[in-house]
Amino acid sequence: MTAIRGSGTRPGALTPTVTDLAEAPVLAPLADRYVRDSAPLSDGVVRAMPVVLRLERPPAARTPVLEAAAAAALALCLDPRAQPGGEWHDAVTAWVSTQIRKIARRARGAHWAAVQELPGVTWSVGGAEARALLPGPVDDVPRIVSRLQIGGTELEPDDPGPAPPGVPVIWVNAGLEMTVGKAAAQVGHASMLYAAAHGLTSVPAFAVRDADGARWERLCAAVERGAAVAVRDAGFTEVAPGTITTIAA
Repeated sequence: MTAIRGSGTRPGALTPTVTDLAEAPVLAPLADRYVRDSAPLSDGVVRAMPVVLRLERPPAARTPVLEAAAAAALALCLDPRAQPGGEWHDAVTAWVSTQIRKIARRARGAHWAAVQELPGVTWSVGGAEARALLPGPVDDVPRIVSRLQIGGTELEPDDPGPAPPGVPVIWVNAGLEMTVGKAAAQVGHASMLYAAAHGLTSVPAFAVRDADGARWERLCAAVERGAAVAVRDAGFTEVAPGTITTIAA
């Protein structure tokens, strides 16, 4: 699970207004937690959103896979079915109000086709695809999903070049050397947090890029100024608790 917190806000940048939150009510609890640095609710049920990455042979490149995962997670939250009165609203709201844990799995061929039949949203970027499924209790996952592998999901680093101008960028902490499955969950957190902070009602064309060294230091400084949003991991897998895994700006 991931704790999402931040320090500082800047008027007109990351502080959601009442009007903004009304536009995307499902994400309002997430925006409130970030701005107020408050703890999520807990009802004793551990929930997660399964994010299935399509990794055929050969697989798509790492960057578009992560961009598809980031967009798919947010797209499910902004889908009309997740809004008040929609068939997904209760499940999504319960998940957003507690933790926004995500578990990435991989699929190909017939297994990928099978998960298309489950409630969720598939997003494509440059030939890569990811499907975000309706979140629910981790001990009540459809068998089609539970059979998909989690560990060992890895893709070689690629070189996507500079991010296109004018699009939000999700920066991944390259120094952590996260697996693609871990990184997919983290960029999904970041896309949701960015949308909640900005009151978005549609999915932007997120770019995902790696950052380390001086660039990462500048991004962390931007978080402190309230000019960017950060995902800090709870530390259950791969990284230490409180580690900043991704920054959206």
